[in-house]
Amino acid sequence: MEYIRINENGIHIVFGITEEQQLKLLHFSSVEYKEEELCKLKPECKEEDVTRWPQYIKEGFQLVQVNVAGYNRPYEKHGNKHIVTAPGYLLTYVGMEDSVNETGRVLLITQEDTKVTGIRVITTMQFYKGTSIVRCSNKVINIGEKEQTLEYISSFCYTGIEKEGEALSDEKMALWIPFNGWQKEMSFRKFSFADFGMAQTQPTITQRTSQVLEITNTGNWSAKKYLPMGYLENTQAHTSLFWQIEHNGSWHYEIGDQNNNFYLTVSGPTELQSQWFKNLKAGETFESVPVAVGVATDNFGAAMGELTKYRRMIRRQNRDDETLPVIFNDYMNCLFGDPTTEKELPLIDAAAECGCEYYVIDAGWYAPGEWWDSVGEWQECKERFPNGIKEVTDYIRSKGMVAGVWLELEVMGIECELAKKVPDDWFFMRHGRRVYDRSRYQLDFRNPAVIAHANEVIDRVVNEYGVGYIKMDYNIEPGTGTEVGADSVGQGLLEHERAYLQWLDEVFKRYPDLVIENCSSGGLRIDYALLSRYSIQSTSDQEDYRNYATIAANAIAGVTPEQAAVWSYPMKHADKEEVIYNMINAMLLRIHQSGHLAELSEENRDLVKEGIACYKSMRSTICEALPFWPNGLADNLDPWLCAGIYTEEKAYLAVWRRGSSNREWTMSLQDLEQKTGKQVTGVTCIYPIQEETKYSYDPKTAELKVCFEKEVMARLFEVQY
Repeated sequence: MEYIRINENGIHIVFGITEEQQLKLLHFSSVEYKEEELCKLKPECKEEDVTRWPQYIKEGFQLVQVNVAGYNRPYEKHGNKHIVTAPGYLLTYVGMEDSVNETGRVLLITQEDTKVTGIRVITTMQFYKGTSIVRCSNKVINIGEKEQTLEYISSFCYTGIEKEGEALSDEKMALWIPFNGWQKEMSFRKFSFADFGMAQTQPTITQRTSQVLEITNTGNWSAKKYLPMGYLENTQAHTSLFWQIEHNGSWHYEIGDQNNNFYLTVSGPTELQSQWFKNLKAGETFESVPVAVGVATDNFGAAMGELTKYRRMIRRQNRDDETLPVIFNDYMNCLFGDPTTEKELPLIDAAAECGCEYYVIDAGWYAPGEWWDSVGEWQECKERFPNGIKEVTDYIRSKGMVAGVWLELEVMGIECELAKKVPDDWFFMRHGRRVYDRSRYQLDFRNPAVIAHANEVIDRVVNEYGVGYIKMDYNIEPGTGTEVGADSVGQGLLEHERAYLQWLDEVFKRYPDLVIENCSSGGLRIDYALLSRYSIQSTSDQEDYRNYATIAANAIAGVTPEQAAVWSYPMKHADKEEVIYNMINAMLLRIHQSGHLAELSEENRDLVKEGIACYKSMRSTICEALPFWPNGLADNLDPWLCAGIYTEEKAYLAVWRRGSSNREWTMSLQDLEQKTGKQVTGVTCIYPIQEETKYSYDPKTAELKVCFEKEVMARLFEVQY
């Protein structure tokens, strides 16, 4: 076998070219390739295993899995696995272009099957200077004469994910799955392969099962069940593999076994999981969704640090993510979608007094009374704002703040008068009928009339109402897609989502300084197709500040800290520890201040002011910082939690006690010292300053010990090197 070795940014990649001119991805890791680890030909292996090894190489290790309808898949496959695809196993190597652009090194790899299907696949692997991550995608071209139906195309495929180290997978491999759900966002859980019925019970190379671990999203809420990412670690080899699917809709990844090797395939929508397929006429092309894949040591924080750096590289440049202004929003535990001029004015005064720099009028400004099923035209409601909403936005600006409003432009309520007048092709359709969800219709952004409607609303709120911030919400799930003008409902959904991204790009061209928040019932569309455009992400609709600490602690794994908006909403009759806890939830990330600030006691309002002032003193660090978790990721049931961010100069650490029976807790800062290569010399509580805080730091053991007297309280620390 001929080898092609790529070593770039700490990523070691090895391709093999067989005698039949087939390309195999043999290695993708932070450590160098050892051929004996792949083969696993141990003394106890059966003789027939050794003899069949060349056949197993032929069956597996494809760089791309691509399946079109109507062709045989003759090799070993059980169940729903996306392996031994046709023409995936038929592709032969054509060539590789190796070049460098402004971002980094680029590989363009061409394979094709001219004998059976007439399919060509071009793989793009874009490296990024300064981080151990590659962005991968595949372009499928029908170079034959017959139409072909594409049923599956991977964006990344790698067999042998467990090969490093001699132990069986259950002794060394762990998969972290990021569960995500309404008010329960960012919940990472750790599993072995055996937890999914895939225990590696034999030392031979013939083991294979019908079991496969499938992590899938189908629909337009890209993160309603999981974040579109994963983390896999090998504790014996001290390596990790992690990935991020950069798509705002249906996606899929799976881990399964093939001839006693485990594989990972990552993709956008599929026919089996998402009712997606695409007909390719002769000469037509389809491109997969992009997937970022990285390698690191077996340290979750190190891997998330690489992802954080990469996310900053692919993101649209904008001032919001550089200056991190403090945002007040009138919704959460405050007006709850019932704004009026009378209610807004005292809140505006209080927000300005506390140091907020943006003020957002949330839901309800466009309709009287119950408005849920009538939304869609987004005209100001004179019953709520007798002198017009511009009176309020002008008042916001007079207080030195930027005005914002809430929109949900992708839907129309079923009682919206405009929805009753426009044709059906404005909306998602299935079985000849409009798709309903929660008394709303889903607009189809492939339709130019829909784009014109959306543009009219944006232009009006920006130019007439004087808005500089839009909270763009999205509160429905329209399911598999639309049948209008598409080969499959899944393809209709994919085309709509790509059209929506293109529309966003055009909006930011017209209004480059406009800040648009990505909100979907909180954090149900946390994906870097959208977040490479939007500057800020709502992390949750969690209404209990105690529960929000888990989301806040883990948020820096799913999104960069400067994009992660966290609510701080002290209640009217809160005690001071509740106010402090609320503020600390948001202070490592982006403050979304809310609550009835005008009705807080003077003491509590002073604590909000102090928290915002402290935040402003440290926010220039946040937009450059990387994450760390001294005692591991937070769980929803944890009685103690902590999370931090660090740069080469300093670090900040938030610590929460949440109902623990123990007053004391100890955190190790050794991992921080390893990440920075510097010794931690001291720790200081920086918020709140006046309240008593018992803590001590031992530089010999690198341990911080805190003693929190109350069952629910939090503190923010600065760590010095």
